[in-house]
Amino acid sequence: MLFGVFAVHNPESCPLNNTKSRKIFLDLESKMKINAKKHGITKINAFYMSVLEHEWIIILDAKNAHDIEQFCISVGISATSTVKIVPIKDFRDVAKTLKS
Repeated sequence: MLFGVFAVHNPESCPLNNTKSRKIFLDLESKMKINAKKHGITKINAFYMSVLEHEWIIILDAKNAHDIEQFCISVGISATSTVKIVPIKDFRDVAKTLKS
């Protein structure tokens, strides 16, 4: 199942402005790879950032939102950001459903 993870932080806790957040950010990629399988994350499809909006957008495939919650805690995302986990669907799948 696809999920969008939207993590928002304030300018004061931004990795550009905060040394603790910078350390967490620089360790994210390796921690995500190490912890993904442990938390039921089958694939990290994309990881984008809007630097000036102070928002991270992660698209991943997982069994459920509770696993993603634990994943965000263990890799450190929730240490600096408010996290919103949203189930999402591919446009083509929704269009196919509407046509049938």
